[in-house]
Amino acid sequence: MRGTQSATAETGEREAEGAHRSLSARLLVFTMLAVMLAEVLIFVPSIARFRHEWLVDKLETAAVAGLASADPDDPATLSPAEGILSSDQQADLLEALDARLIAVSGRGSTRLIARDPSLSAIDETLVVDEEGPIDMIGRAFAELFTGGEQTLRVLGPVGDGRFRMEVVLEDGKLRRDMLVYSRNIFFLSLVVAAIAGLCLWAFLRAILIRPIQRLTTAMLRFGERPSDPNRIIKPSFRDDEIGIAERELAAMQTRLAETLREQRHLADLGLAVSKINHDLRNILASAQMISDRLSTLPDPRVQRIAPMLLKSLDRALHYTQSVLAYGRAVEAKPNRWQVDLHQIVCDVRDLLSLGNEEAEIEFVNAVPQGFELSVDPEQIHRLLTNLCRNAVQALQSDEMEGIGIVRRLTIGVEPSMKDRASGEVLIFVEDTGPGLPTKARENLFQAFRGSARSGGTGLGLAIAAEIVEAHGGRIDLANLDAPGARFEITLPTSIGEREEGEKRTENEGR
Repeated sequence: MRGTQSATAETGEREAEGAHRSLSARLLVFTMLAVMLAEVLIFVPSIARFRHEWLVDKLETAAVAGLASADPDDPATLSPAEGILSSDQQADLLEALDARLIAVSGRGSTRLIARDPSLSAIDETLVVDEEGPIDMIGRAFAELFTGGEQTLRVLGPVGDGRFRMEVVLEDGKLRRDMLVYSRNIFFLSLVVAAIAGLCLWAFLRAILIRPIQRLTTAMLRFGERPSDPNRIIKPSFRDDEIGIAERELAAMQTRLAETLREQRHLADLGLAVSKINHDLRNILASAQMISDRLSTLPDPRVQRIAPMLLKSLDRALHYTQSVLAYGRAVEAKPNRWQVDLHQIVCDVRDLLSLGNEEAEIEFVNAVPQGFELSVDPEQIHRLLTNLCRNAVQALQSDEMEGIGIVRRLTIGVEPSMKDRASGEVLIFVEDTGPGLPTKARENLFQAFRGSARSGGTGLGLAIAAEIVEAHGGRIDLANLDAPGARFEITLPTSIGEREEGEKRTENEGR
């Protein structure tokens, strides 16, 4: 079994490590994709700007070459009829500028600087100083995807704007330069995305992934052996969500370890009880036989005590037969009889030796004589005995030492409930003791946690609560202004409520 748990834990740790590696890889890829997306958004206006500047540079280069061969202040040199470049010079200039035509306009005239004789049709005319941002982006992407075989006529101002240049060129060189620029931007974006992704990945791994891995590892180690307190995670001093998760996990593991320890104690208790149950029944059976013989003695005192002793032994034998019922966390289904509640309270008083004159505790049976109730007599007897025994222990504690302190234990029914017109009956057990401490109030009716005294187990109140639930009722601790404790037991009296409570108890048992 231990080997299986260890193998399972090792498998879980390997899966957790693989999950963390996968999470780290996904985080890195996501970061790089985010940076690449940002680069793409930057690339859109960037490529449009590159195309615009490429055309402007072409116009300015043509202006420098063209205007260098003429005197801009002499209108005669700008006359179309006065060509100053030979045909070979024009061919060299056009080849150097990768153009088909170069012309300059200014001061109301236009001068043709160079022209390719084979130039025929022009596919598109571009005026660079009239393009808006949307036009620039649209034409840039059109050039990238469909360009390369068009003849463009490019117009635009140069210098201080007194002259405008006209250049006719093939767009193949423009498209190639744009593709080279796009390729460079792409590789640069990859480098930037990788560097930014690695930096962000390292940062997030340090502040997020590793703490999550620590939480996962702590849960796996604790799940392997939750009884080991050394496997409870030690929270860090972080005040963010990770720190809150660590502290909550540590608190949850601590509570779970305490719960498991209590359950293990319960299991050990059940095992011990099962071992001694057989021998205890034999001892009680022997004691019962002796008591039967004592009941035949003619001594009046024996005749008065013997019935009480026999009844107590019968009840003890019954307890030993049903003692394992608590280990199954279910009370037996109530075997209801019409009983005299006043008489049951008297039996509880005699069992606890509170009915004699030497008793230090005043016992008040406030249940009216002849008050009948349809309940399981044995379970109700156990219920009242557990509550009264706790009250007696509280009244006999060191806190109650002193002259004139009233020690009183009262069992009764509410006067307003005597007619039971509401379909319920309220039984109360009240004492004048020191009351319940805060810890006992917070864990009331919880075994091993709801004890009101040091060294107690809290099983009495836990058993009492189960008995009341089996009868379809409820038990509460009333708030008192004066010192003491008052338990109020509300039981249904109608058939419908009774059957509904028993059905609820059976469903909880399943």
